[in-house]
Amino acid sequence: MSYVTKADLGGQPGFGKVVPESEGELFHAAWEPRALALVLAMGATGSWNIDASRAVRETLPDYRDLSYYQIWLSALEQLMLQRGQVFPDELTSGEMRHAPTPMARVLQVANVPAVLAKGSPTERPASAPARFAMGQPVRMHHLGKVDHHTRLPGYVQGKRGTIVHVHGAHVFADSHAQGLGEQPQWLYTVEFDEAELWGDEAPRQNLSVSVDAWESYLEATS
Repeated sequence: MSYVTKADLGGQPGFGKVVPESEGELFHAAWEPRALALVLAMGATGSWNIDASRAVRETLPDYRDLSYYQIWLSALEQLMLQRGQVFPDELTSGEMRHAPTPMARVLQVANVPAVLAKGSPTERPASAPARFAMGQPVRMHHLGKVDHHTRLPGYVQGKRGTIVHVHGAHVFADSHAQGLGEQPQWLYTVEFDEAELWGDEAPRQNLSVSVDAWESYLEATS
């Protein structure tokens, strides 16, 4: 099975201009904050990690047709279906029809502010020195079709860029999402010139694009 990640939609043409919304406009319907609460509560049970949930969201077949919180809710349904925490007849009826699945952890209402404020740091001790340095030119690997979700956007694969920041070692999302462990790697910010990404014929707007990339995505180039 080959996955097409929606993380690279930003590099594809045909979607029109990005129209920013008003600052602080968080929800557009009464059900959206409830959906967000469900996602946060289920994530806190430890049934899956953040990379597994992102992988499901970004590989939804109808991703492009869904609103932001529809994506979150649809992915939550898939994650729970996969683990027997909800069943198709319950989703259809909107009623609980099976015994609830015991959870390892339950997020209590009183603890919500502290849990959200704490977050979940992804930085880890480095097992080896960084292979790349600030200002170094690199080329992104060309993964093509892969049998798993990846955080490497398709529109930068095979492209040349420059290291502009070294972030330390972080949980490798590709392996973490597959249940293969954290496998920490050095994480870099790579900056690309617009002509490198879209060619010399594209209208020049003096733009650059920055992508955070793990070390295994990169190779040295001159």
